Amino acid sequence: MQQRNQCLDALRGFAILAMVLSSSIAFGILPAWMYHAQVPPPYHVYKPEIPGITWVDLVFPFFLFSMGAAIPLALNKKIKEQAGFWSVAYIAGRRFLLLVFFALFTFHMRAWVQAAKPEPIHYWLSVASFVLLFFQFFESKGKYKLVFQIARGLAFALAALLLYILPFKDGKGFSLMKEDIIIIVLGNMAFFSTLIWWFTKGKPWIRIGILGFVMAIFLGSKTAGSWNEALFNFTPAPWMYKFYYLKYLFIVLPGTLAGDWLLESSKSNPVAGPNEKNYIRLLAFLSILLITLNVCFLFSRQLVLNLGVSAALLAAIYYCVQKLDATGYKLLHRFFTAGCFMLLLGLSFDAFEGGVKKDPSTYSYYLITSGLAFFALLGFYGMQNERGFGSIINYFSLNGRNPMVAYVTGNLLLIPVLHLTGLFQYYTNIGTGPWTGFLEGVLFTGVVSLITIFFTKRQWFWKT
Repeated sequence: MQQRNQCLDALRGFAILAMVLSSSIAFGILPAWMYHAQVPPPYHVYKPEIPGITWVDLVFPFFLFSMGAAIPLALNKKIKEQAGFWSVAYIAGRRFLLLVFFALFTFHMRAWVQAAKPEPIHYWLSVASFVLLFFQFFESKGKYKLVFQIARGLAFALAALLLYILPFKDGKGFSLMKEDIIIIVLGNMAFFSTLIWWFTKGKPWIRIGILGFVMAIFLGSKTAGSWNEALFNFTPAPWMYKFYYLKYLFIVLPGTLAGDWLLESSKSNPVAGPNEKNYIRLLAFLSILLITLNVCFLFSRQLVLNLGVSAALLAAIYYCVQKLDATGYKLLHRFFTAGCFMLLLGLSFDAFEGGVKKDPSTYSYYLITSGLAFFALLGFYGMQNERGFGSIINYFSLNGRNPMVAYVTGNLLLIPVLHLTGLFQYYTNIGTGPWTGFLEGVLFTGVVSLITIFFTKRQWFWKT
């Protein structure tokens, strides 16, 4: 079970580190496939008419998928305790509200949000906010539990005070509309997907069927005066909820299926013999190749070629999982079946809405990225026990177990420290060309990763 969960942690870790890397590489000087497809270099002007995806467009859906997969694993204890709906609703609501706070506080405390021209005091406040986040989201279960509970209350109080008294760069003070939209989306997904999973546990066909109704609301909302439009536009608090965010259920809910299967597979522990190991290696290689070629061909818009190559690779992967299924590897067969279905369905949707796009996100985008996430799990599963590759999976896993730390370390700790020490100018001077521009991002991501691993190895987990 631990190995299977390591695959999930590794997927989450890969996604969060790739997210950090994509935002820290030099802008304007790298090839177009190093950025979001719809914001190409050199000026990164948003061009929604451009179809296609790049590796950058995979990182957010992979993270959403891993969030969905973690839900059944996290709530398994509640099932065993026969907890009722209100207990689960409390968990979902609490997580949602904490993520909303996280989105507001971490955004406002970035030095460049505090002031148009940040001074040392603003960078120190960013570092201080990182320390406050530690006490807000770290839960001690040792003998100092009461001390940390008191510290948590004080940390939230100090955070509220900072948000209240700081003028911020526009001089208008705190605003609910200034927030990290990525975290707001994650909060909505955590809330709704948790409740949906609870009501449909043991009935996955109903869970996936809900997506049909979500799609109907989206399509019907384009008709003026319809109830679909009214429901789509209704929001009691636009800064924390919009029906528009529910489009990502097309990624998160398939992820919950992966979580269900991971949980069920914990009851069996097949031992791989020499033949099985060879098939697992081949399965991993073909899965990673499938992901890579889909990104390349969808970006270059070689759609027919991509469909043919994908079909051939899927047939080869099917051969491997069939051989493994006969020896007890039912989990891998399930991952393949779901991934194959979603990928082919997504490729079939590519002609709809002007091609696959992250922004504005299309149905082909949700389906393709969900399908590729299943194959990423297959790839990581096969790599984890291989010499060399196993260390890579473990590295990603250590980062994936503490994603909140990885997400804010760059903006609230590393960048402020670089400015306060006078090293920021030297750091930015690295990225003068394509290779050094990429190196700039690798160095930044590497430091963020090391800090995250430092927290993880000391079990300083930030949780909602």
